[in-house]
Amino acid sequence: MAFFAPVLVLLVVVLFASVRIIQEYERGVIYTLGRYTSNRGPGVQLIVPVLQRVLIVDMRIRTEDIPPQDVISKDNVSVKVNAIVFYRVVDPGHAVNKVEDFSMATSQLAQTTLRSVLGKHDLDEMLSKREELNEAVQEILDTQTEGWGVKITNVEIKNVDIDPTMVRAIAKQAEAERDRRAKIINAEGELQAAKQLDEAAEILAKRPETMQLRYLGTMSEFTNSKGNTIVLPLPMDLLSVLNKIAK
Repeated sequence: MAFFAPVLVLLVVVLFASVRIIQEYERGVIYTLGRYTSNRGPGVQLIVPVLQRVLIVDMRIRTEDIPPQDVISKDNVSVKVNAIVFYRVVDPGHAVNKVEDFSMATSQLAQTTLRSVLGKHDLDEMLSKREELNEAVQEILDTQTEGWGVKITNVEIKNVDIDPTMVRAIAKQAEAERDRRAKIINAEGELQAAKQLDEAAEILAKRPETMQLRYLGTMSEFTNSKGNTIVLPLPMDLLSVLNKIAK
């Protein structure tokens, strides 16, 4: 009886040492004699002490905050851009065996990808097409992390900060652009007015009676005015008639 007591205690110790409780959001990566053998799901799992080892991997979505990155836009504007990456482990065996630290690797890859993608776009596109840039960064990251057993679920660019000196330069550029557009619009208006006047002159030259009506309309406008002095233009044909009479 004394012999079985230590054996019983040893069996109880071994039993407790072999029991692993894995949570619903976790998976266990099993190594047997240092060799990857299987993945274990949630619940109570038994492993062989000494011969087997288990690594617990969290399968929930993780949030990786990307620190501000210095980016030179396509139009040579220096900005600082930060973002946030959402990802989760879909294959715990690959996540543990294919990369030393998949969390650190994902973060570093996200930083370089963010700089690379945004550097191909102008500042206006960074500010106005943020959704498209998010999708472009996510697609590249998802492709490169697929072999790690990691799935990129979402990428969100949070802030695009412009250097204060560049803000002043951009404001001056925008003001100059507004002035240029205003001058173009003014010139186009004058050109259209000149064309309209030219067409009106051609019509009046073909219809002298129209010119007389226009003359009478002008006189009516002068009559209704509040001024005391009225200057009336004389038609050229009247002047020619008076010239003939004078001769």
